[in-house]
Amino acid sequence: MSRSCLSSAPIDPEAQDASVVVPPLPERGSSISDMTPSIDPDLGLVTGEPAHGMFPVAAGSLLSVLDLTLADVGDILARANLLENEDPLKRMLRLQKRRIALLFYESSTRTRTSFELAAKGLGADTTLVSSLSSSIEKGESLKDTGITLRALGAECIILRHLSSGAPWLLARSTGLPVLNAGDGMHEHPSQALLDLRTILAHLAAASGPQNAHDPGLIVASSPNRAGADSSRPIDEGSLKGLTITIVGDIRHSRVARSNALLLPRLGARVIFCGPEKLLPEVAAEIGPGIEIERDFAAALRQSQVVMMLRIQAERLAGLHLDLEDYKANYQANAERMAAYAPHALIMHPGPMIRGLEITSEVADGPHSAIAEQVRHGVAIRMALVDRAMGPDYNSGTMKTHATAKLASDSPGGFVKRLPGRPKKQRPSPGHAAGRN
Repeated sequence: MSRSCLSSAPIDPEAQDASVVVPPLPERGSSISDMTPSIDPDLGLVTGEPAHGMFPVAAGSLLSVLDLTLADVGDILARANLLENEDPLKRMLRLQKRRIALLFYESSTRTRTSFELAAKGLGADTTLVSSLSSSIEKGESLKDTGITLRALGAECIILRHLSSGAPWLLARSTGLPVLNAGDGMHEHPSQALLDLRTILAHLAAASGPQNAHDPGLIVASSPNRAGADSSRPIDEGSLKGLTITIVGDIRHSRVARSNALLLPRLGARVIFCGPEKLLPEVAAEIGPGIEIERDFAAALRQSQVVMMLRIQAERLAGLHLDLEDYKANYQANAERMAAYAPHALIMHPGPMIRGLEITSEVADGPHSAIAEQVRHGVAIRMALVDRAMGPDYNSGTMKTHATAKLASDSPGGFVKRLPGRPKKQRPSPGHAAGRN
């Protein structure tokens, strides 16, 4: 499989997938900016050219974790806390009767359901469009589907797509806020944010993250602690001293990529662990703060957080993997965890394959935060939906998308009126009251 970021082969703009697959890892020596799709302004296609420049997307869009400054991350976490604790009746006035489309080309349980519950919890009306029950099945392109949803009154689109780069095309084609709910093997921004919130909720508030090498600072899963520490200020030292090991199918994992691009910016050390077939050496070049350790036991000894990933059989494409050998070397089982990381927090983005990458004893054990991750997902996705539909979008503004700016956490870009879109006359008095 080619490691190049994006194929530059011509694509029919009317084709079903008017976007291209991004293999999961960059070429050796390539920069973070090379991992970002760019869009041909004439054809409206995602192309193979690196996005060194900028292009405008609707304010509130989230296409990549690289779109977010640390201030943005802090705002999303704070907004999640606020919304989670707000009176549900008052909260439903925030987006009362606003229209949100969930456009899912791949199967999903956690992401789709939590986004839907998040939107409805804010009072929005939602509609689900899947590839198996719509004109997509008849060959309609992503671009035309997005334009149709906009014409039907959708004010925001939440997209899960099998092709990397699809959210950029949809944002460019529709001018609507787009939330990336997972694009191919590229990114899953909301998952990284909910994982961050879960980790912060398990750092002992009294001791602080600067001493996170002490295993006692990671506490067992407890519903009463959810969100307790995630309201602290977010900066480059928020996860200082914390080692997070991500284990399994790194090659095909958009979750691994988004976490690797986010967590080190807050001071975490991230270790990738897995066999070479699922974890090529070039993975270490995804960004700063990433290391590779083939020996699972050695990685566990250094870790306070262990994030297991499933083997994505649907993406293996000819790779032959000995599953018994994989379990012998990389399964999170009770004996291995007790021996090498007895206090580590156990995470998994789901879906789990019990008995393969993780055993039931570990998945259901006292240090598992797996179910809690799912619950944090609702709060984070409420925050993202609220942010996407907030005042900036209501007034018809745009923001600049510049994922190449990994190192910069200063606000930037330009704001301008969306062409041809009049300023919306919202909200109603009841809606306004709900925003205060």
